[in-house]
Amino acid sequence: MAIKTRVYSPRQGGGMNIYFQKRFQRGFGTYPLKGDELRQAVDAAIEAGYRAFDTAQMYGNEADTGAALAACGVARADLCITTKVHPDNYSEEKFLPSVEASLKALRIDRVDALLLHWPPVGGDVAPSLRLLQSARDRGLADTIGVSNYTARMMHVARTVVDGPLVTNQVEFHPLVDQRKLLAAASETGIPLSSYASIARGEVFKHALFAEIGQTYGKSAAQVVLRWILQKGVPLNTMSTKPENIRANFDIMDFTLSSIDMDRIDTLNATGYRIIKPGQLPWVPEWD
Repeated sequence: MAIKTRVYSPRQGGGMNIYFQKRFQRGFGTYPLKGDELRQAVDAAIEAGYRAFDTAQMYGNEADTGAALAACGVARADLCITTKVHPDNYSEEKFLPSVEASLKALRIDRVDALLLHWPPVGGDVAPSLRLLQSARDRGLADTIGVSNYTARMMHVARTVVDGPLVTNQVEFHPLVDQRKLLAAASETGIPLSSYASIARGEVFKHALFAEIGQTYGKSAAQVVLRWILQKGVPLNTMSTKPENIRANFDIMDFTLSSIDMDRIDTLNATGYRIIKPGQLPWVPEWD
C-alpha cells in the first residue's frame, strides 16, 4: 500500500528550505545498498533518528527504499524523501514517465525533493531544468533541485527555473576545495548539500580529525560531519553498521571552534575527489 502524502504546505513551497529543517539536516544515503542490507540499514537509521532519506533512479534501489520506509513505522509527514532523475531520462518522452515510475517504486504520490542527478552530456542544462520544473508543476514533487552542477550551471539554473531550487547536491568534504560552489550558493540562493561526506574513508588518512576529536570527545568522522554542517551544508551519510549510523547522527551536541574550523580548511589543498572528469559520461569539468 502506498504511503499517503501530506497536504502541500509552505514547508515545501515557500517556507524554510526543507534540508535546513533540523530533523532533515542529517540525511541517510542509500547507495549502493539493496535488499535486506538496505532494509536493515534503514531500520537502524530510523532508530538512530534519521528522517531524511536519499535515493536515485541510478541506484536501482528505489523499490527497496520505498518498501523499507513503508514498513518503518514513521508517519509519511515526518519523512523527507529525495530521489534523483537519471540523465538518460532527460527527454520529453522519458522524463515524466520516469518520475512516475520512481514514485510508484517508492510507494508515494509525490517526492519531497526531486533532483537532476547530473548535468546533461554537452552541458546545456536548460532543457532538463524545464522538465524538472514541469514535474514540480504537475505535483509530482514538493521541491526540486540539482546535483553535481558547477558554479556556472548554478547561475544558469537560477535564470531558467521559476521558483526555488532547494539544493545542488555535490561531493563535499574537507579534502576538496568547494569555495567557488559555496560562493555560487550565496550568489544564486541555491544551497549546497553534501554527498561522500567522509570521502569514502579517505579522511581517516589525516590524523588532524582524530586529534581534534579528542578535544570534544568525538570521533574523526563526527568532526568531519560537524565541519560540513558548520559550513552551512546539510549532509548525507551511509553505513551498514548500526554503531556508525548512530555516531554519524550524533553530531549536534558540540561546536567546532573557529580555530579548529580553520585548521580543517587547510586540508582542501589535498584536492582529493572521488568523482573525476571522464569517470562518467555526465561528469563536468569541476570548478
